[in-house]
Formats: sequence, structure tokens, C-alpha cells
Amino acid sequence: MPIVTIQVTREGTAPGASAVTPEEKAQLIKGASELLLDVLNKPLEATFVVIQEVEKENWGWGGLPVDEFRRQRAQQGKS
Repeated sequence: MPIVTIQVTREGTAPGASAVTPEEKAQLIKGASELLLDVLNKPLEATFVVIQEVEKENWGWGGLPVDEFRRQRAQQGKS
């Protein structure tokens, strides 16, 4: 019985959105489950997917809070 945990920052992917939408979560669940079916032959009904949204201030990247890391990266011309 596989368990997949997906952690994402709590922010929207479209203007005005402040979190991952239910539709996006459904796509993540479907995609992760199908990947385990395709690669490891794990049945969909035996696969559990947990999505955890983490506030951005609780997410670090490159030794910095994520917003600061992104700001610095943007100034350097990287995406």
C-alpha cells in the first residue's frame, strides 16, 4: 500500500488564487496514483496520496525564506 506525500507552498497558480485549487489537487492525486500503477503495478485503490500545503513563511530554499530566494533569483535573471 503506497503512500505518496506531496508538499507544496500555499499559493495560487493563477491571479487571485491563494492556494492550490481542488481541481489541481485532483490532478496531482490522479497523476501520482497512475504513476505508481504504471511503474510499480500498484492498484489505484491501494494508493494513498496526501497533499500538504505549507505557508510560504515556513518554506526555505537555498538558505533563505522562499520569497527572498525567488526575489534574488529574479534579480539574477533566473527563473
